[in-house]
Amino acid sequence: MKYCSECGQPVRLLVPDGDNRPRHVCGACQTIHYQNPKIVAGTLPVWSEQILLCRRAIEPRYGLWTLPAGFMENGETMEQAAERESQEEANANIEIKQLYTIISLPHINQVYAIYRARLCDMDYSPGTESLEVKLFHESEIPWDRLAFRTIHYTLKQYFLDRKKGQFPLHTHTILANNRETPDPGN
Repeated sequence: MKYCSECGQPVRLLVPDGDNRPRHVCGACQTIHYQNPKIVAGTLPVWSEQILLCRRAIEPRYGLWTLPAGFMENGETMEQAAERESQEEANANIEIKQLYTIISLPHINQVYAIYRARLCDMDYSPGTESLEVKLFHESEIPWDRLAFRTIHYTLKQYFLDRKKGQFPLHTHTILANNRETPDPGN
């Protein structure tokens, strides 16, 4: 950030009084510009024993498979964002069951919130951000062609939990150096 969005004057990176980290601060109007993580909301849509995945028609990770998910918009709840993304990417009618995974990615300032959901019907099709959408049995999941580690983690947990018949909330952290912190519930 170079200029204040309030008055247009240059900003400086400094630790404001009473704060503990550098922020962009306007020298003219004293506005502190906070930058916070982005929330990615999505669903894990289930139809019987299958999972609905989308093949990405956009970067990053063009052509790879993912769950329907995307950035939350202002003015919506996480559930609304997850439902909207499922509609936009897969034209999928879903019923949200529960918050299932919360995954922190501090190195890129994102938090993923994935909801377990029931696919309500077979009336789905690719949205503008998807090349195709398809139902997969566990044995058919394209593990080596998944777009994001967050999706790999969520699917792995789902199939483990399905065997147990219990679906607890999973929290997880993925770090920049490919290290991951264990889920305290496992």
